[in-house]
Parts: sequence; C-alpha cells; structure tokens
Amino acid sequence: MVARVVIAAPSSGSGKTTVATGLMAAFTEAGLAVSPHKVGPDYIDPGYHSLATGRPGRNLDAYLCGPDLVGPLFAHGSAGCDLAVVEGVMGMFDGAAGQGELASTAHVSKLLRAPVVLVVDASSQSRSVAALVHGFASWDPEVRLGGVILNKVGSDRHEELLREALDSSGVPVLGALRRAPQVRAPSRHLGLVPVAERRAEALASVAALAEQVRQGCDLEAVLALARSAGAWSGEAWEPGRQAPSPVVRAQRPVVAVAGGAAFSFSYAEHAELLAAAGADVVGFDPLHDERLPEGTAGLVIGGGFPEVYAPELSANEPLRKAVADLAAGGAPVAAECAGLLYLTRELDGKPMCGVLDARARMAERLTLGYREAVAVSDSVLAPAGTRMRGHEFHRTVVEPGAGPAPAWGLHAPERRVEGFVRQGVHASYLHTHWAAGPGIAHRFVERCAAG
Repeated sequence: MVARVVIAAPSSGSGKTTVATGLMAAFTEAGLAVSPHKVGPDYIDPGYHSLATGRPGRNLDAYLCGPDLVGPLFAHGSAGCDLAVVEGVMGMFDGAAGQGELASTAHVSKLLRAPVVLVVDASSQSRSVAALVHGFASWDPEVRLGGVILNKVGSDRHEELLREALDSSGVPVLGALRRAPQVRAPSRHLGLVPVAERRAEALASVAALAEQVRQGCDLEAVLALARSAGAWSGEAWEPGRQAPSPVVRAQRPVVAVAGGAAFSFSYAEHAELLAAAGADVVGFDPLHDERLPEGTAGLVIGGGFPEVYAPELSANEPLRKAVADLAAGGAPVAAECAGLLYLTRELDGKPMCGVLDARARMAERLTLGYREAVAVSDSVLAPAGTRMRGHEFHRTVVEPGAGPAPAWGLHAPERRVEGFVRQGVHASYLHTHWAAGPGIAHRFVERCAAG
C-alpha cells in the first residue's frame, strides 16, 4: 500500500486542517502524487484537500461504511499515488458517541496501519506540552504516534521551550508553525465555507498553507515516517464489483447530479457507483443552469448550503419547473439534506421546486450526529426494511418532517420517522455513503433506465 500518514490532534480547533492541507499542497508542489483523505463524514475539508492535490478528496468513515471497507476504499482512492495524507476528525480518540473507538482517528489509523502525527495547539502552554504528548503516545499502544507538529507557536523563545520540554518524550518534533491568521478559511453555521463558494480565495489560502508548512515543517522527516507505515494486505474497492453487472443497453440513462456553490457536498464514490451501474453521469449547477442536462432520466441532489442561496435558487424559475416536471413524471429523484430543502414548497419564504408538500426554514439548533436507520417505504434507492447508517448535519427544519410515506425510521438517539418517498422521489436529511449499500446505485439506475 502507498506511503501514508494520519494527521490527528488532541481536540477540534487544534489545526488539523491547516497542517493536513498544507502538507498535501507542499508535497504536491514538490512533484509527488498525493492522495487526500478525511476521517469521518465531513464534506467541506475534502474540498480543500482536492484543491491542494488536484485529486478527489475522499472520506474514510468506519461508522457509515463499516471498518471492513476503510482499507479497501483507501486503497481505491490512493491507487497510483506516491503518498497519502489522512486528516483526522475531532480529537484523536473521539468517534461515534457511546461506541468506543469506532470511527475515531485512532481507529482508522489502526485499520490503515498508518503512523500518526499529532498537531498540538501550543498557544497557551510550554512545558505542559510534554505531559499532553506523553498521554496521547501511551493511551493506546496500538496507535503509533510518530511525531508532533506544534501549531500557533508565539515566538522563537516559545518554540525553544516547547522543544526542550519534548526532548525526553520519545516523540520527535516534526514542525513548528507560527500563528498565521491570514491563512484561515472563513467559517459560518456549519463550519468552513466550502471551496466551491470561494475558489479564488481558497487557492490563495492553500498556497499560503503550503508555504507555511514548507517553512515550519521537516517534510523529509514526515515523508520518511509515512514510508514506514506497516504492510497492509487486501483488495482495493471497485465500484463495478459492488452490485450486479449493469444491463447492456444501446444508450446509458442520463443521471443529472447537482453541483455548484449551493450543492457541493457529495462523496466521490457515488458518481463512480452510478457510472459503474450503467449511468451517464452529468453535472449541472442549479444556480445558473436553466435546464436539466439533455435526456435526464434521473436526478441526484446532494448536500450543501441552499439556505445561503435561497434567493438565487428561487429566481431560477425555469429550472425549478423542470425539476418539478421531472418528478411529476415519476422519474427517480434522490435528494439528501440540501436536496430535500430544494424540493420543498419554500425555503425561508422563497419559492422552491414544490415537489414536496413541506416548508423549510433556518433554525437556532444544530442537528448533528450519526444515525441508525431503516427504510420505512419502498423507494428508488432501497426496498423497505433496508438497514443503513447515516449522518445528519443541518441547521434547518422541514415542516412536516416526514410525509405519508417516510423515507427512514431512525433508531438513535431517539426513535422517529424522517423524510419523504413519493412516486420516484426519495428525499431525506440523512446523508448515507452508497459504498456501504452498493445495491442503491444499481437500483436507482435500473429505475432510470425503465423510464
């Protein structure tokens, strides 16, 4: 397997994204083919990773996909690369609530047999950093902590004190980064602003991160650590092997996939699964395109920030009508989170597509967490009774929260039904990873082809 290293931290906000993205960009600029990965369900960080490397940012989520798929999905994404950089999630040992190490950065590092670099926010400590690093190095003997990168270092003297404290820890210091507010990406209610909304500024930020990492980190030592990763045996995931072979047809059904600034959340494997199932996958931007792609037989609308662009989405009346007409004709439509909002009658008072008899609005409370789910109704994605794991992440509400035929029954943290199944429409807040249910893409494409 490719040389690989995991970037972890004691807690969120320590600088994992800064360091991981900077390393990806610096190594890419040095001529290496770098494969970018993110632990957990997050969609936003992989966008920055993709910008840094020129390759799709891919998620490794042991909860959504199961531990057995983490290695194969990693091998699929990193095939042909020189180096893989894996950004962790939250604190190194934080995973699915109440389920031990499952889906934590530490868990994924063990599944990949990859060494870990710990990014420590050193802004408010000096000698105490040694106790912190010692604790993380010794907590789980199966996790190999191969080095530390000190972040938000205040001065040369501060760095000297930190390095002196860590001299006897047995964990080498691989870098020290000064405070650099000019390279921070802007945030809002769900985290960083996605790359799709600020591409020019994001490019400048990534370039600045690469320079910061080059100046402050020992890249040769990081690469040597990555090359020391343990052997891993197993087959790479292949979308074409995940479901029955597609029927050979004279013409592949066109599946339109929403993108652009308002709908930028999508797992790379979904398009690969659709194509492997026999679809012609064509992207479009609901903010600008007034028509669906020619010959559209099915529609996939993933996550994003339609609430930020509600006026612009509403103003594109020709496309809203085209989506409504497609759904009224019974065509398969799969909508997740942002897609759900787009299909309602209105979002924050702005008219949307009107496919669903529901209204959406911003809310004060953030809904966040992994979910155990079972399909309540037969749909274009799955038969009733299908069990999946998913993730919710939104600060909006839809009223009512479910239709006469709900999409999912959720079993954690509380029991409730959620989403809508109506004719060919499956719309829900729940984000799922189709690699964990490979029959989903095949079933969807078959329904598209049936017309």
